[in-house]
Amino acid sequence: AKIKAAMKQSKKLEEKQQAEETAKREDALKASAGDIFRMKDDHVAGNPEGDVTIVEFFDYNCGWCKKGLPEVLSLLESDKELRFVLKEFPIFGEDSDYAAKAAIAAGSQGKYWELHVAMLSYEGKITKPIVDELAAAQGLDMERLAKDMESPGTADLLSRNRELASALAINGTPAFVIDDKLVPGYLPKDDLAASISETREKGCSLC
Repeated sequence: AKIKAAMKQSKKLEEKQQAEETAKREDALKASAGDIFRMKDDHVAGNPEGDVTIVEFFDYNCGWCKKGLPEVLSLLESDKELRFVLKEFPIFGEDSDYAAKAAIAAGSQGKYWELHVAMLSYEGKITKPIVDELAAAQGLDMERLAKDMESPGTADLLSRNRELASALAINGTPAFVIDDKLVPGYLPKDDLAASISETREKGCSLC
């Protein structure tokens, strides 16, 4: 009986912690909605004027992010009213940091999306030499890229993304923000599409 009571107590505590975390996330989503959905330097894919916005926090060395790329591409192809915001959130070490900086820097040459897709489509581990190889293959000016990767703007964007992730209690990738909901983990296309339809029906409260 004692064990049962202790297990019950532990479950209660877990539920309470989950409820607190959910409440904390909801508050953070409302407080940071501007930065989450409309941060000036974020790359926006799909329709910039779309009626529903999805935000993805991702890492170029995250297997589930790579698995989700075809789903996201297919969704953007089929839903012309979708606005998709990408937030680099490198959590797998130096190579991931380097890849995130390269993608952001590629944006100033108008090649963010091309490099993003190339890196997420790459089947092995994304390392510094692979990033350089893929960037060169996209026709990027490598000297300019290296300079832009070390710019204060690139560092600032990454640190703002990290602050947001921390406020939203995101500690893994991918993580999706769909209007006022945060969904950690991989989402198949059907689940993403269902959440978008639901948001579309009720109207965006934050996005």
